Amino acid sequence: MRPDERFFSFEKDFRDPFARDRDRVLHCSSFRRLEYKTQVFLNHEGDYFRTRLTHSLEVSQIARTLSRMLDLNETLAEVIALSHDLGHTPFGHVGGDELDKLLKADGRPLGFEHNFQSFRVLTKLEKRYKEFDGLNLTFATLEGVLKHSYPYKKPFLEGLDPHFDLEKHPSLEAMVVDHADEIAYTSHDIDDGIKYGLISFDDLLKDALCLRVDEVVQKEGVTREEKLYRHRFVAGLIKLLVEDFIETSKEGAKQYRQETPICVTIDAQEELPVGFSKETGTQLKKLKKLLYQKLYKHQKIVRKMHAGKQCIQGLYKAFTEDTDLLPPYQKELFDVRIKERVIADYIAAMTDRYAMKTYHEVYGFSL
Repeated sequence: MRPDERFFSFEKDFRDPFARDRDRVLHCSSFRRLEYKTQVFLNHEGDYFRTRLTHSLEVSQIARTLSRMLDLNETLAEVIALSHDLGHTPFGHVGGDELDKLLKADGRPLGFEHNFQSFRVLTKLEKRYKEFDGLNLTFATLEGVLKHSYPYKKPFLEGLDPHFDLEKHPSLEAMVVDHADEIAYTSHDIDDGIKYGLISFDDLLKDALCLRVDEVVQKEGVTREEKLYRHRFVAGLIKLLVEDFIETSKEGAKQYRQETPICVTIDAQEELPVGFSKETGTQLKKLKKLLYQKLYKHQKIVRKMHAGKQCIQGLYKAFTEDTDLLPPYQKELFDVRIKERVIADYIAAMTDRYAMKTYHEVYGFSL
């Protein structure tokens, strides 16, 4: 079976094609490793904080709700959501950015990009069949993961299978997942940030969107001094964004809805038919800017991420200088793949704690 035929694989099964995709993703090793990969707070900081796994589950829940309310394919949205972060490195975005720099410095101009890495995990790096690499997923799922963010034309996508038309938007379900991701990480990073003491409601309640949420929570009879306030605030923010998205997207989804998700014909130059209202979208951008300044750039976060960056640098340097440090399977891949890419794939697949353990074994001391 040719690769492009696999993208449209609908062999007989008691499950529908997207349910089969979901099950294959849930059972793959890359999905399990998300449990010990950083979202914002390093995994070993405590059991409370979100990881890439819990984040993916939360995105999936929100995406399913949005899809159901817009009469879209709920299962397709679910599997795209569960798959969208499979390509993330240890230590969050810092790890991916560092691998990108290292690869480009080594003469690999395509570098590293986590969305494309997720696609590579699903189509190449996971091995579950004798005849071919990957999980044998449908086209709509793979396109939804690949076109996770706009714009779609990126250097590493040149020469990709022509079925992935970069001049077209992906399915409506993929657009829904992109917004569900935004809702999930914004609200839950606030939850973790407040819990960890890195940001306060004094900071947040200077923001227009947060003030809208606060008004709703106050009407529930929950005051800012109560411990319950944090939970009600986070739930209120999610509710506000979900309801705004549904109300704003009803007409657009109805206009472009397709019986077959793989038959999307919306030009990439056209505005997305689903999204937030103009007011809420603008306010959400300002809130994210506030979080960037007050939370993501907090000294405690930056210091932990710096340690993660040093770990990635050290592992990459060690493996490129002495390939005998790599497991036998990785060395075998040198026959079919570029050495630097094999090393980057190996590091990217690591969990935070395994990366730090390996660093300790290679260098004889911990970070």
